[in-house]
Amino acid sequence: MRTSNLALTILAMIIQGCGNAPPHEPVAQPRDTGPAWQSLFDGKDLDHWKTVGTAHWRVDSGDILGTQDGDPSRAGLLVTKDLFKNFELTLDFNIDEHGKYNSGVYLRNDADAQGQTGYQVNIGRGVVGEYCGGLYRKGWLAKGDVNDAIRKPNAWNTLHIIADGPHILVDLNGARVVDFTDPNPEPKLLEAGAISLQTYGAEGHPGWVRFRNVKIRELPGGPGSQPSEK
Repeated sequence: MRTSNLALTILAMIIQGCGNAPPHEPVAQPRDTGPAWQSLFDGKDLDHWKTVGTAHWRVDSGDILGTQDGDPSRAGLLVTKDLFKNFELTLDFNIDEHGKYNSGVYLRNDADAQGQTGYQVNIGRGVVGEYCGGLYRKGWLAKGDVNDAIRKPNAWNTLHIIADGPHILVDLNGARVVDFTDPNPEPKLLEAGAISLQTYGAEGHPGWVRFRNVKIRELPGGPGSQPSEK
């Protein structure tokens, strides 16, 4: 009996000791190991860009300004020197309020093309059929801000674009306006291409568009970006 009592006492001490053991150290939460944002415009110069076409692009008051400089026949693109495949892109824009005058952001575009070869996220006035944030490729794939209720006229607006293979997401001023997956994309639409900003005269009107805070980052695990031939 003494032996049994001694064994029980020892067992109780062991259990009590386990109960008083210090807790395990908390498991460290993984840090955000995704790629960092890359600025494509520092408010001073257009070193990350080249121009294609006859439109005029310049830095004005810390913004990118695209205009026709009084000649509505002018049109063209401001094109990134680097090519991007799967990415997240943010930018602010402000656009002239005139008729169907519009702009756009071309995704995976041919770096030397004067027009659209990839997907386009449109910038315009939905009330005249130029749906802001809408996705266009030989026709509307998704119309975005159809009623022009989210875009702020004569003010800065923010686009947040994610291009992940055939899946395109667009947020306008924090509101999701496009969630589209291309069911049968042409192979070239999924290849690395330039980000191109567009402007052209519409209805005989030389308009203007401004951009600022243009940033991009590769998607985690994606193929990333690559320099274009310069």
